[in-house]
Formats: sequence, C-alpha cells, structure tokens
Amino acid sequence: MPNPHFHACVLAGGSGERFWPLSRVRTPKHLLKLFSGRTLLEDTVLRLEGVVPRENILVLTNSSQLERARAALPFIPASQIVAEPERRDTAPAAALATALVRSRDPEGVVALLPADHFIRDQATFARQLTAAFGRAQGGNELLTFAIRPSFPATGFGYLELGEELAPAGGAGPFRRVVRFVEKPNAETARGYLASGRYAWNGGIFVWHVQTFLAEAARSAPELEAFIQDFPKADPAAFLARRFAMLPRISVDYAIMEKATAVATVVAEFDWDDVGAWNALRAHLKSDPAGNAVRGSVVSTDSSGNIAVSTGRTIALCGVKDLVVVETADAVLVCHRDAVQDLKKLQPLLPEELR
Repeated sequence: MPNPHFHACVLAGGSGERFWPLSRVRTPKHLLKLFSGRTLLEDTVLRLEGVVPRENILVLTNSSQLERARAALPFIPASQIVAEPERRDTAPAAALATALVRSRDPEGVVALLPADHFIRDQATFARQLTAAFGRAQGGNELLTFAIRPSFPATGFGYLELGEELAPAGGAGPFRRVVRFVEKPNAETARGYLASGRYAWNGGIFVWHVQTFLAEAARSAPELEAFIQDFPKADPAAFLARRFAMLPRISVDYAIMEKATAVATVVAEFDWDDVGAWNALRAHLKSDPAGNAVRGSVVSTDSSGNIAVSTGRTIALCGVKDLVVVETADAVLVCHRDAVQDLKKLQPLLPEELR
C-alpha cells in the first residue's frame, strides 16, 4: 500500500499555444490525446498508481480548463481538481500545493509534477519517485529530478551536479545540486554536455511540507505567509482574496536556487517534455521517407514532414521538413524550424480560434 503521507500535485494549467491548432486555451497540450486514447494529464495521474494513494492526488488547473480537466479524470473526485483563481507562475502553484497538503496532513510529503511530460518506463519512474519521497520524508532537503542530456539543448534549464549521495531504496544515483543554471546559449550547452557534470532540470520536485515552509520563510515570506494562513476547510474565499497577491515568479527563482540543501535523483527512465510539434517525430509512425504522420495522410516526393490529420486527408507533394496539422476549423503549415514561433500567431488569430 502507498504511504499515506505521500501526496502528489499535478500542474495542469498551461496555455494552448505550442500545439495550435490542435490545442487551444481551453484544451492545451495536457488535455490532448497525442499518443494514445488517453490525455497526457490522465497518463500523468495514472503513472502515480502504487506510489501515491488516489485520495492524495491533487490537480491544479485554471477556471477555463477546470471542467475539461475533471472530464479527463472521472476517477478523481472533483474536489481534488482545483482551479487557481488566476495564472501566476510555478512558485504560487507550489505554495498552493504545499498549503493544500499541509491543511490535510502536517507531515505530508509533496511531489509537484507537470501534467504534460511523456514517460514510457512507468515502473522505473515509480521506483525512483518512491525513493525521492522517502528521502524527502526523512531529511531536510528539497529534491528535484535530473534528466541526463542527450543533446546540447538551449530550451531547458540545467542543474550542475555535485557529489553522489547515499542511495535510498534502490533509486539510483542521488546527487547534490551545486546550482541551477538558466537556459544557455548553444556554445554553453555544448560545454555542459561535454563536461558530464550537468543535467536538464526535469521540473519534478519533491519536499516535506515543513521543509518547504522553512525555505519559504527564509527566502519568500509572501509564500510562507500564504501557507501559514491557509484554512483547513473551504479555502475558496481565501484563494480568491490571497492568491492573486502572490508574486509572479518561478519556484526555481523563488525557492530552489536559494535553498539550504537541494538534492536530485538522476532519472533512469525515459523522459520527453513534448515541448513542440517536432517532439512527435520520436513517437509517431514514420514512413520510409521520414514523414511522421497520424490520421489520413498521403505523400509523394516528400520527406521529413510531420503531418497530423483529425479528419480531412492531408496530401504532401514535393515538400520537406514541414509541420502540417489539420483540424475541423483550422490548418497549420509551418517549417519545422519555426515551431517555437507559433505563439507569434496567437494575436493574429480570431478569438474563437485561440
């Protein structure tokens, strides 16, 4: 049976920009069925089975996505899917998660997880998350997950890794975190990769509620006061009044980079943050010319394209390295090198297509 003091909070309030036109403000990436008949949000919650009691799983979303999040998780009570009054950043979300857990269990240990990561090796993930919970429960460290870099990425934050720490529960290597590093330029990223001393910051965190509270008191008093004042019952009025007053800042900046002790477990499972349309190349069926496709797609003299149809047939002829996505009300055509610029389209789109 899972430890009753283990809690998980899934962050599910992202925008719908990077996977437009399939994603929209009300149906962002984590509410899409990109790889199976389940949404990424449902996959994330199911990945916690056997590690966290189902009644200890909380989902943080926003008001525009609340009903769709609840519909995607019919096996989770509606009361455990909470809408933030407004979008702030990950530090307020982390404070809310910690406050919710502390109000239920003052000895609770919290895992904070994004809703939109893709992990196939669920058994290894569960083993390492269980070990991270155990370490956080018995110590005064904040923990994060490190992802071994497979290429010199410039779109991820990095962790500089220190000495190896005593393992716990067969989790694999725990390492001291020397520092958090912001997204580097290409030359710096190549140096990080070559050194072997850096890993990607996986954005998965684990801490005891009292440890987080102590760190907040030291470096983010607004977050500490929010957690201390959080009511044990019916927090709706408190949230409406106080959440918007919290600083718009990431948990890395507000807490993790200033913390007394941060450890990381180096992930031994596969991991993909599915950051943009290009990520689908690794997970969709490809034809002999390297076109990654889903749905009704035909092609001739075309290579290296990503094509996703939700109904009408996409016909590719003499083109390469494009992303083509068809939905009932919109069609996207862009070069694979331009997918990170999709957010520039948002202000140009009619309101009903955003």
